[in-house]
Amino acid sequence: MATHNFSDTYETDSDIYHTWYTTELGHFDKEKPSSTEGKSKNELPKRHNTVEIKRFFPRDDRLEELFFTELEMLSSVKHHNIVTLIGFCVEDFEQLLVIEKITNRYLDHYLGNINEMRIFTWEVRLKICIDVARALIYLHSQVDDKRFIIHNNIHSGAIRLDENWEAKIVDFEWAVIQHLNQKDETPCKRTFFESHYHVDPEYAKTGKLKRESDVYSFGVVMFEILCGRHAGNKIYLKENKEGLVHVARRKFSNGTIEDIIDPTLKEETGKKSYSPIRGANKDSLYTFSKVANQCVAETQDRRPTMKVVLNELEKALVFQESRVCLCVCMYNHGCILS
Repeated sequence: MATHNFSDTYETDSDIYHTWYTTELGHFDKEKPSSTEGKSKNELPKRHNTVEIKRFFPRDDRLEELFFTELEMLSSVKHHNIVTLIGFCVEDFEQLLVIEKITNRYLDHYLGNINEMRIFTWEVRLKICIDVARALIYLHSQVDDKRFIIHNNIHSGAIRLDENWEAKIVDFEWAVIQHLNQKDETPCKRTFFESHYHVDPEYAKTGKLKRESDVYSFGVVMFEILCGRHAGNKIYLKENKEGLVHVARRKFSNGTIEDIIDPTLKEETGKKSYSPIRGANKDSLYTFSKVANQCVAETQDRRPTMKVVLNELEKALVFQESRVCLCVCMYNHGCILS
């Protein structure tokens, strides 16, 4: 009813597995579970807001497995930087997930256009990475005291941005729950990846999925945000068929990482114009680049934990905000920095 029988009017996107719809929907108020006790269905409190409906195509058992995996994962988590599941439906051939509507687009969209990336200051880019890092820490160590979750599909297309540019992780179809009393890895050989540029090479080779596999994928996203382009952009493929990661590792090791940083950030860094809202601090850029490089180490045992990554990202933000605070002070007093 909410989509007028899945009318094209409400359709917003589609791929080989799903179709997405956006619509207004009245649903039960999950924020007030105590008020539901002893009441009939018609008496339950409701909320009316915009939602996204993810409709899975009725294909085969594999697609059904993806649906129930995502349903289980989203039912198990609650975090500010992870998309919220509102409801679901399994009826006849229909398999639907109803999730909160996030106002802005996927990070992937902005990386596809260098001009659109200009709207992201360095501080905003840092905060996006911090949001994702916090969500991954939650999945890796804070879901509960008996298990953790490996997302297993981190890439720029799995990160949505809201109206305040806050990031939320979506798409949990390939996620894996691991119990703490098991060995810290799971055999999980996959043949399909939405972006093979983000795949942990050790996982791709051995099938051993670990939390460090998410760390690698996140490191690729960090370099994408730093450079303002997709990991598979032809600019990088000209240098290495494996894309951005291999180019970035080489550039970082020989001290020329600035060669591939988003030109907008380099322009801001080099300017002697101290606007209170622009400019990328070099110490912040280096701290960010260093930990991104550690994340994309070839082997899992050489990568940091997400807690270490978050600590370095927050350090990079301190460098950036300290510089901005100084600039604001000087700017407000009419001073010129040499």
